[in-house]
Amino acid sequence: MFFNRSAKQTNISPLGQQDLEKKIPEHIAIIMDGNGRWAKQRKLPRVAGHRSGVESVRQIVKECGVIGVKVLTLFAFSSENWRRPEKEVSLLMELFMTVLKTEAKKLHKNNVQLRVVGDLSQFPAKLQKYIQDVTELTQENDGLVLNIAANYGGRWDVINATKEIAKLVELNVIKPDDIDEDLMYQHLSFADLPEPSLFIRTGGEQRISNFLLWHLAYTELFFTDELWPDFNEKSLAKAIESFSCRQRRFGRTGEQVEQAAGA
Repeated sequence: MFFNRSAKQTNISPLGQQDLEKKIPEHIAIIMDGNGRWAKQRKLPRVAGHRSGVESVRQIVKECGVIGVKVLTLFAFSSENWRRPEKEVSLLMELFMTVLKTEAKKLHKNNVQLRVVGDLSQFPAKLQKYIQDVTELTQENDGLVLNIAANYGGRWDVINATKEIAKLVELNVIKPDDIDEDLMYQHLSFADLPEPSLFIRTGGEQRISNFLLWHLAYTELFFTDELWPDFNEKSLAKAIESFSCRQRRFGRTGEQVEQAAGA
């Protein structure tokens, strides 16, 4: 179900051969929005939309492995999602645990490294144990890195990093003048990974909703009206096509970028 191999070794990707030769984002981050609305449109309970959304996760993880994406980060549960109805939150916790149970060995078999990032202390003890078991099982894998942001918030991330750095200053390990962007990044989640190249949000909303606030500073943004359960390999191909047509300047002029590329 999940597997890793380079794009040149497969012909099943919805991306054409020429597209496969274009620049593939190194790190893709996705807000998987629209599960509840998808269910409502079909007069189903909201949890049915979340269950259907799991299948989209499977497809996208598989496709990212096929085309050579190195890191995939999925926003599964934000720190604000606790405000949802208690029954829905409880069902989401159960679904999360079920998915970990059913997918862990498949991820490991296909060389996927799973990380779950966020304030996990608020989750049920049993779920915390499953998360620990799966991350330990896959931690040595060197294929696709799959980050699941759960009870995660961008502000929470920055505050935690700031507290850690403040402690270092208090202990005279560093001086205030030593604090720079690199030091801050070292104390954020995903410190050992590249920043996202491409951010995708499904469901028609056009905001980042407290997701990876620091990390998305220079990320290319792609918004789609598709609800998450409808998002598939072809949808991902459209997002990557949009990404591949953009010039990433990082503060430079277009001419500077072109000159550097031709050097």
